[in-house]
Amino acid sequence: MNEYAIEAVGLRRTYRSRTGWLRPQRREVEAVRGVDLTVRPGELFGLLGPNGAGKTTTIKLLNTLLIPTAGVARICGYDVVRHTREVRRRIGYVFGGDRGLYDRLSARDNLRYFAELYAVPGRDQRRRIAELIDLVGLTGREGERVEGYSRGMRQRLHIARGLLHSPEVLFLDEPSIGVDPVAARELRQTVADLASAGTTVLLTTHYMAEADELCDRIAVIAAGRIQALGTPAELKHHADGRRVLELEAYGVDDARLAEIHRLPGVRQASLAVVGAAQVLTVQSDASNDVQAEVLRVLEGVRLGRVTARQPTLEDAYVTIVNRAAVADEPAESSAVPV
Repeated sequence: MNEYAIEAVGLRRTYRSRTGWLRPQRREVEAVRGVDLTVRPGELFGLLGPNGAGKTTTIKLLNTLLIPTAGVARICGYDVVRHTREVRRRIGYVFGGDRGLYDRLSARDNLRYFAELYAVPGRDQRRRIAELIDLVGLTGREGERVEGYSRGMRQRLHIARGLLHSPEVLFLDEPSIGVDPVAARELRQTVADLASAGTTVLLTTHYMAEADELCDRIAVIAAGRIQALGTPAELKHHADGRRVLELEAYGVDDARLAEIHRLPGVRQASLAVVGAAQVLTVQSDASNDVQAEVLRVLEGVRLGRVTARQPTLEDAYVTIVNRAAVADEPAESSAVPV
């Protein structure tokens, strides 16, 4: 057995484009800037990062959908460029969303179709499809057309499709996006069961609680580079020495948020919209209790709950990503006249 199921050394990907007619310019964008990572066989590995950080590009470099500009990537010891066929035999790829299934076919017929594409031997197809339908919890619904499936059911069928050829490595690119909480919990259980059975899983997600619950190790990518790597518990240390204040608010504007940023001891302040409310999260030094000052700034704003809590993986993630953004303030792309 190979020491690593997934290995990347100095992985880079540069996109080149040309814009303009009168004064055309060539533009270069470095989406991935020297990624190094290793994933052990049977490990459930998380890859987290903001939109545009290089997450999906890295996944596509590893699963042969893109060719690296520089660096080396291997799956189960096989180079993704020189041994593409061998790599593809050993990987499955599941992406979030509704694409990739035939709505007018049943789940069973979808899997039969993809089993032929994946060259699953005919004598094994019936048994394999029955196993996967049971694994993803669609037993009893396999004869129904996919057009009548919920989004969660579709995602579970996507996972079954990706497992038809018994891959050693499964890439899950935001599988729970847009899925309701009950279906997301079922998906998480399915993913955990896969890893327990020995499948190596590389998971990308925007849901920190999902990564915290599932992943053995996590890498945070931002600005095309791995900024932090470790177990969920190890990553939480990036928020050590901080306290977190969380406020439910209605009507916090940019000026008030900027004023909170400037308060002594405040390290981070972010605003998220949850339903009709805003959730303001303020990270401060552990030695600074900023609650009174924050409430002063928010005088006149309608507030709901106000909670002080310990830092979570999400708080650590925000710290890591913001630190990377500050370090990467120079322009990420260059343009030169043709």
